[in-house]
Amino acid sequence: MQFVKAVFGNIWRFWFFTQAVILFFLFFPLHLLTLFLSKAPHLLTFKLMRINCKLILWCAGIFPKVKYEFTPDKNTTYVICPNHTSYLDILMTYVAIGNYFHFMGKAELEDVPCFNIFFKRMNIGVNRASKTASHKAYLRAVSDLQNGISIAIFPEATIPECTPEIGKFKNGAFKLAVENKVQIIPVTYHRNFRLLPDTKNYKHLGGRPGIAPVTVHKPIDTINFSEENLELLKDTYRAIIKNALDSK
Repeated sequence: MQFVKAVFGNIWRFWFFTQAVILFFLFFPLHLLTLFLSKAPHLLTFKLMRINCKLILWCAGIFPKVKYEFTPDKNTTYVICPNHTSYLDILMTYVAIGNYFHFMGKAELEDVPCFNIFFKRMNIGVNRASKTASHKAYLRAVSDLQNGISIAIFPEATIPECTPEIGKFKNGAFKLAVENKVQIIPVTYHRNFRLLPDTKNYKHLGGRPGIAPVTVHKPIDTINFSEENLELLKDTYRAIIKNALDSK
């Protein structure tokens, strides 16, 4: 039975990535047009990206079910921090969060043909192998926040092998929020790791369509936090995500 599930799961996985690429390239001319006809914030490109992501999920048979404990204010800047369990998380963030934001992600994405045009102009690549490049990316994120642009960043930086357990956090997201006195919005993806797995314990199953529950939590106010008690902020965030995961 497990073998049969893996066979059909990997057929579905192939379909997911195939249709995702096709839909991205169908939208690509519109992305280019809106990107180069405007300066940041690229609001129209962002709206198109949200539509693009929704279509990719819908065509794959994945239906987000978002629970809002809090509705982000369109006129407020945030650091958006989802747990990271699957490649679905990127698409789901565009679907769940309607506020304009820039992603901070792996610098390797800047090398992906065509996609890199979109990524470089709207998002922030982080090369963690270089302290200089990482600091430059951090300064770019600070500049975005100061200009009213929210930042979305996975505190774990990568998909941890312990998924669905929460991995070890980097300091970046929390330091960014504290130094700029910006609220953190925790976001929990409950089942993405089962729908499109990417760890050795689940990846062989391929994936499957289904409902994708998401919880957008009430923000964490960073006004009383500093770099000295950054670990306390991490623990506060971890408790929110863990409680949400344990409740499903």
